[in-house]
Order: sequence, then structure tokens, then C-alpha cells
Amino acid sequence: MQTVAIIGGGVSGLISIKCCLDGDLLPTCYEMTNDIGGLWNYDANVIDGKASVMKSTEVNTSKEFMAFSDFPPPIDYANYMHNTKLLEYYRMYALKFNLMKYIRFRRRVIRIEPANDYEKTGCWLIYSIDIDEKNEICEKFDAVMLATGHHAYPRLPTFPGLDKFKGEKLHSWQYKTPHGFEDKKVLIIGIGSSAGDMAVELGHIAKQVYVSTRRGTWVYNRVGPNGWPVDMYRTNTILATIQKYSPWLMNRLIERELSKKFDHELYSLKPNHRPLQQHPFINDDLPNRILSGLVIIKANVKEFTSDGHGVIFEDGTQIDHIDCIVMATGFNISFPYLNETILSVKDNK
Repeated sequence: MQTVAIIGGGVSGLISIKCCLDGDLLPTCYEMTNDIGGLWNYDANVIDGKASVMKSTEVNTSKEFMAFSDFPPPIDYANYMHNTKLLEYYRMYALKFNLMKYIRFRRRVIRIEPANDYEKTGCWLIYSIDIDEKNEICEKFDAVMLATGHHAYPRLPTFPGLDKFKGEKLHSWQYKTPHGFEDKKVLIIGIGSSAGDMAVELGHIAKQVYVSTRRGTWVYNRVGPNGWPVDMYRTNTILATIQKYSPWLMNRLIERELSKKFDHELYSLKPNHRPLQQHPFINDDLPNRILSGLVIIKANVKEFTSDGHGVIFEDGTQIDHIDCIVMATGFNISFPYLNETILSVKDNK
């Protein structure tokens, strides 16, 4: 039986184990933590190389569209699950198919390289270290599957004067709960899912929340027309046909529907791109926070002021006395255990 090393015990790792077993392969999964779930296993600690959601994170995809084909979620689970419920679902999946026995917990892979006989056998050497006992071992496998995701290595932008900023600076990867942000002026840079979730959560406790965006975004709700989950509503034969043969018309229909609930242009969020040209930004509460003034949308950052407390935006406006900056600027795709000659990443691809 051929052996397969799987790096990472998150969702992709679990599926990889199951697929190996279905194909009569013997999997060994390396997981650096003491549990499965990867990104969806909330951890209050910030650990290098480990992805984790915020404590309040809910999924943006309905359960019908993210279900395992051979193991649907319980019927009483919510359409959009909280991260704790999603983790329960993954545990049920792992137990159903007896996947846990193939996982080596608290074992970090530090290096992967071709075996000495690679040209003949195609085998790989996996060097790993036990996080507790610190002992390093090397094992040989017929194949390797990488399932470590891309939400573990923050991408940090640079702006003139940022190094002089005297307040707190962090990346959304480090943000766990709103504790500690009470009565502060917070600037969030970026307009992805994490930025929206943080803005909504901080809006009720911070003194003021600002969100800086280069290009804006189209804001979707989880709940679509007639109360259906929005992804279920959008995925039907008629709309799929329109999108395939007339993407311009499909974009127009989406823009019209989204604009019924929220004037994107009035609140500085209307982008130049069309809805189908970006990953969907789903947030039910951000429009309400903006309309109530708890969240203010700003242009892209131009520079930070020389006194270390303010920021100037590209539209010429300025905000002083900023207490905290949160970079919601995405992540770098990285495989630190692989030599670039094996797998290189350029322009985050």
C-alpha cells in the first residue's frame, strides 16, 4: 500500500485523509496543534504559522453549499453556522469515517525534500519535530499533500510615516475579541470579510471606527430574497444561464438588487469593478453601522502624520488622535517547509 503524508489537520486535511482511504492509500496527517479544524478551531492565543478565526466568526456560505457530499450537516444546524458549530460538524465527520487515528497531533513539519532515490521512486522525506518533546524524526512517503491553507502569514502593507505611528498596530490575524478596544478611535485598513466583521463588532464599543478602502466593495447580505440564503437564491438554472451567456446583464441584476438595500455610492463603497469581478463581501450589519455613524468609510491611506497620532487619506481628509490601526490586508501564501526549487510562490500565486 502506498503511503501519503498530509500536512495540516484542517478541513482540507480531513478530506485528504478520507480521499486517501477511499483510494486504498495509507495516510499520515501532521497537525501542529492538539486538535483538528485548522482555521475554524478558535484559539485565543496568537501562534506563528497558525490560522484562527475571531471568536465571533460565522461562516459566509450556507450549510447546503459547504456540506460534505457524503456527510451532510444535521438538519437542525443553522444555515450560516457559528465557528463552534462548524467545528462540531467537522468532528462528527472525522468520527464518522474514523479519521482521527491517522493524525499525529502537536507535530510540526519543518522540512520536506525529495528522497535520495526520488528519480527512481518519486518518494519524499518528511522532517518533523514533536512540539512537546522537541525530538526530530525523518520519515519516507510515496507522496505528499499540502493542506495548510493560506491564512497564517499576514501581509503587511507599508505607508509613509507608518513607522512613526505611536498607537497600537496589529493585523486582523491577531484580532480575537473586541476586548481592549473600548472607547478607542480605531482605523481598519482593508475591506475584506475580516475588516467588515471587525468594524461591525467594534462599532458598538469603540469611540469611533474608520474603515479605509482603496476601491470599495459590493455588500451582500446572507439573507436573500424571500428569506432564502443568498447563495441558494443565486444558484439556479435561470441565473446560471444569464451569467454564462450575458455576464453584463447578470452584473446589472446583482447591482440593482444590492442597491435596493444600501446606496453604495452615497457611503463611499461603490467600486469601479462589477460584482462578479470580486470575491463576494458578505456582511449583514455593516450598512446599519455606517448609517448610524458608528463606522465611517474613508479613502485609501496616503500617509501617517509626523506627530505619530494621525492619518491623511488620498482624498485629502485627515483624522487625528488615532489609538489603534488594524491591518485587514490579507495574507501571504507561504510554505516555509518547502524549498523554492520545489514550489515557488510569486505575486502570492
